[in-house]
Amino acid sequence: MAEKFKILTQFVKDMSSETPNVETYLYVKDYIKNYNLNIEITTKPLKNRMVEVNTKLDYMDKGKSQNKSHFEMNYASIIKIDEEIKDRKIIEKIILCDVQKEIYPNLEKTFINLLSSSGYPNVKFEKKIDFEKLYSQKFS
Repeated sequence: MAEKFKILTQFVKDMSSETPNVETYLYVKDYIKNYNLNIEITTKPLKNRMVEVNTKLDYMDKGKSQNKSHFEMNYASIIKIDEEIKDRKIIEKIILCDVQKEIYPNLEKTFINLLSSSGYPNVKFEKKIDFEKLYSQKFS
């Protein structure tokens, strides 16, 4: 394995779109620009240097309105880490940064398709997630 890791597979583990009624839908359609994208990354060790990396996206309104929709997706990636890599810091960077940069284009496309299929076709994430910067902020 020339690289530090290899993505063996990736898939949507769970996906949810919740809009409770038509009033909420109409309200959210006008105010979805106020929604924020949150990302959470968790891991589950498997055997033979494999790790399940779960990248969870939440798209929600943190405002005070009662009319809210909620969108969530858990995207799983199974990776195999090179046998030579033992340093915990390097493994953390692989999971929190390198894997994320590789899977994010597909993850974002799938999530935008969920929003579009839920009746919100014009949602775009203008700011791309800078995983290097997030990693640096977390560990500095």
